[in-house]
Amino acid sequence: MATGERIRYIRKLRGMTQKQLGTLIGFDEKNADVRIAQYESGTRTPKEKLLTDIATALNVSPRALDLPVIDSYVGLTHTLFALEDLYGIQIGEIDSEVCLRLDKSRGMTYLSIFDIFNAWQTEAKKLRGGEITKEEYDNWRYGYSEDAGEYTVMQVYEQTKEANEIKRKNGGHNDDN
Repeated sequence: MATGERIRYIRKLRGMTQKQLGTLIGFDEKNADVRIAQYESGTRTPKEKLLTDIATALNVSPRALDLPVIDSYVGLTHTLFALEDLYGIQIGEIDSEVCLRLDKSRGMTYLSIFDIFNAWQTEAKKLRGGEITKEEYDNWRYGYSEDAGEYTVMQVYEQTKEANEIKRKNGGHNDDN
């Protein structure tokens, strides 16, 4: 999510209008909303001082608004927060271990992310099992593209649709016995 999109997302989360945010950071009331709209749309990019002022007005860290930088734990943390906002990736716990979870209520977003995670897990399992080398694994990771998962997303969608149809025919129960 770009900086402007983050500003818009958090501003709306705070229940503020563009004009309110603009005047809070010192813009003239007459054009405060236009200025904020320019930053939110990406037409203009706020300099570091202005970004800090916007963050202060929104009561967030400037890193929460900036493009993710994952070369620090704080940057990584804000990247994870952005993934939660964008894709519904949630933090959870399984067997007393912290884990990341996908939100099934997100529909096609869930299916797309599921497909990506499933493909990643498959390749990582091949690496751990000695089926592929670290170099092959790295080539897969760094060569991964949007096209790589499209076919399986539709497969998952069709399988889910088919499973739901079977479940409906069986009165809401899976016929796995």
